Amino acid sequence: MTSLFDPIKIGDIELQNRVAMAPLTRNRSPKAVPNDLNVTYYEQRASAGLIITEGTPVTQQGQGYADVPGLYLPEAVEGWKKVTAAVQAKGGKIVTQLWHVGRVSHVSLQPDGQAPVAPSAIPAGGKTYIVNDDGTGAFVETSAPRALEASEIPGIVEDFRKAARAAMDAGFDGVEIHGANGYLIDQFLKTGANQRTDEYGGLIENRARFLLQVVDAVAGEIGAGRTGLRLSPTTPANGISDRDPQPLFSYVAEQLAKRELSFIHVIEGATGGDRGFQYDGTTFNYDAFRDTYRRAGGRAGWMVNNGYDREAAMEAVASGRADLVSFGRLFIANPDLVERLKAGTVLNDPDRNTFYGGGAKGYTDYPSLDAAA
Repeated sequence: MTSLFDPIKIGDIELQNRVAMAPLTRNRSPKAVPNDLNVTYYEQRASAGLIITEGTPVTQQGQGYADVPGLYLPEAVEGWKKVTAAVQAKGGKIVTQLWHVGRVSHVSLQPDGQAPVAPSAIPAGGKTYIVNDDGTGAFVETSAPRALEASEIPGIVEDFRKAARAAMDAGFDGVEIHGANGYLIDQFLKTGANQRTDEYGGLIENRARFLLQVVDAVAGEIGAGRTGLRLSPTTPANGISDRDPQPLFSYVAEQLAKRELSFIHVIEGATGGDRGFQYDGTTFNYDAFRDTYRRAGGRAGWMVNNGYDREAAMEAVASGRADLVSFGRLFIANPDLVERLKAGTVLNDPDRNTFYGGGAKGYTDYPSLDAAA
């Protein structure tokens, strides 16, 4: 019987176990450049089978939160080199999450204070994180977006390709394209954010066009075997919704099956909340989504996420429902989470007050089992 702690090869990436660290925005990289504190944070968690970094904007336009690390500055690439080297020196594997937030941003974060971009000029609602002039962090309402011109979209696809190349230059083992949680790719996919009437809107194949163009550009640049993708079929995060997600994601699954990616990373239900969440008037079956992908010939590692504990994660892998399980908040508080899960021992509780912004407190000061002993 397959175990959560067995090795696995996903595409071109060989992992020592099936425990993944989910991407976690922590807002501790001023000016979008990774620093020594970030190095320590990721190095501490190198026993994960796979580390997926926090969302990493492909351009300044793609940035929606202050003090997140990017991949669009030479200094950021140099900073990431220190992170990847530290993780790999401890035997870990690390990929970066390529991110464009679309409408989930604020004018103060955008080039020249411009409006954020989106498929359609529909505000996201909700809040994002900025840093005030006095250096204090604050959550503020997202700014109203403008609709992208069709002529601009190929340039954003190219931004993803360039960022994927920068990731490899920085020493990453691969990348994860962020297609989830109400950010730009998810905005194109779903009817609640996409009211376009051109080749990127309306029909399912049109709404999926941007996603597949990004996947093809990234995979073409660095290899499909080092390219992963994160999706969230039913999350309401950042005001996103869809009138009928099952046929949408069945089409996406069939198209992805033709592209031999490294892994598909699926957030089940409401991100950070109810794993059984459904959009109003809809019913989405996650097993059917996976089965559609497999029947179409897809062989990528199937990774699941959202509130899994030790027992649920072990069952998911042992039953074959998933190949890997990613953990978010548990990895925040437990740098040696793999060892703790393997031993079935006590877990540290995360300090929510230190999730976003700050320094070492609540970031690199959680004790390991050895330190506690």
